[in-house]
Amino acid sequence: MENAPVPHPEQQYLDLMQRIWSTGDERVDRTGIGTRSIFGTQLRFDLAGGAMPLLTTKRVYWKTATREMLWFLTGETNIRPLVLQGVKIWNEWPHARYVQETGEDIALDDFVQRIAEDEGFAARWGDLGPVYGKQWVDWPTYRYRKDGLFEAGEGINQVAEVVQSLKASPGSRRHIIEGWNVAELDRMALPPCHKTYQFHVAGEGADARLNCLLYQRSCDVALGLPFNLWSAALLTRMMAQQTGLKPGELVWMGGDTHLYLNHEHLIEEQLAREPNGTPTLGIVRKPETIFDYKIEDFVVHDYAPQAPIKAPVAV
Repeated sequence: MENAPVPHPEQQYLDLMQRIWSTGDERVDRTGIGTRSIFGTQLRFDLAGGAMPLLTTKRVYWKTATREMLWFLTGETNIRPLVLQGVKIWNEWPHARYVQETGEDIALDDFVQRIAEDEGFAARWGDLGPVYGKQWVDWPTYRYRKDGLFEAGEGINQVAEVVQSLKASPGSRRHIIEGWNVAELDRMALPPCHKTYQFHVAGEGADARLNCLLYQRSCDVALGLPFNLWSAALLTRMMAQQTGLKPGELVWMGGDTHLYLNHEHLIEEQLAREPNGTPTLGIVRKPETIFDYKIEDFVVHDYAPQAPIKAPVAV
């Protein structure tokens, strides 16, 4: 009896999309658009040999996702550095806030142009609050003073601490980067969706592998998840290189895992496509720290995706 063919790794993503669209509970959501949603999902990807969860059934702009990850690692929370690199994925949130607070009906492209050209305007209107990177590399702390008041203490660099703990205590169960700072959620343009990263070392010596589990509380499967999978795998690869470990497995877990009702054309078109090819990621140098990577350090091989499929972002 012949062995059954091994499914393409991307098929699990397509199966998840099909399951949500076919059986998901229709819900009224924060954006007012409406979703079909299921709760509690999991995908697993082997990162050995440079493999990456880079979708082939539509083009995923991996350089954009990489630039965003590098931006997170700077601790920056203003969109201007992204805008100057042509990265558009965070533009809608500050634009919506500007329109709401000023009443000026400025087009998104014009708003973004002002962010790029006017540093003062960007400082006032381009900040997202203490989102992702701020929590990752500068989690706020407070000290109790003798007069009974509190003052800000030194921030905690969770990313640096995890790199160090992976080297010093690989068997620890505390290799965690957390973005869900309850005290600061109301100051964030968008509370973190990909909120908790936990790393795990399997094996010993030269064969030790670094696994990563990402828990995502809320997931837009059509637009967000392709970026989230790439970014989590990228962070795992960077962590593995910095700690002298081999890439292991990425385990992705979703809470509210949904598709927006106005993404029907994207969903149906993508589900009609077949995944093909096995793209890989090469990292051309090992920087001194995990905070020193540049976009030029990453090269993707054998990526021949099908055409992109556009759909509106829900804000």
